[in-house]
Amino acid sequence: MTNPTINQFNEQIEKFFGGPARAFADLSINHAESLVDTQIEAAKAYTDLGLRQARSALDIKAPQDVQGYVQGQQEVAKELGERVKGDAEKVVELNRKFAEEAQKLTQQSAQNVQGAAKSASKSK
Repeated sequence: MTNPTINQFNEQIEKFFGGPARAFADLSINHAESLVDTQIEAAKAYTDLGLRQARSALDIKAPQDVQGYVQGQQEVAKELGERVKGDAEKVVELNRKFAEEAQKLTQQSAQNVQGAAKSASKSK
């Protein structure tokens, strides 16, 4: 094969395989990073909530303090429920965006291949 043929072959490999593979890898890494960031943020919030509750339990010094602590537990349960719901919604949204972007990349790659196949069949 001649140098121009090799160069053309390399360009086609890059266009149809290398570029899309790198784009998908970049998308996947960004998605994983976003998921990990969300998980770390959630873990910190849950840990802070647990520690706050432990400190509240240590503040119980008299029988009447127990009532206040128990009432506070209801608020904590509500807060925790809202936090879990919000975290789940974040993950669902991240996954939805990832699926949309992956689909766009796949469609773009398929269009490139179709265009190349049409060009190749016309040149014959």
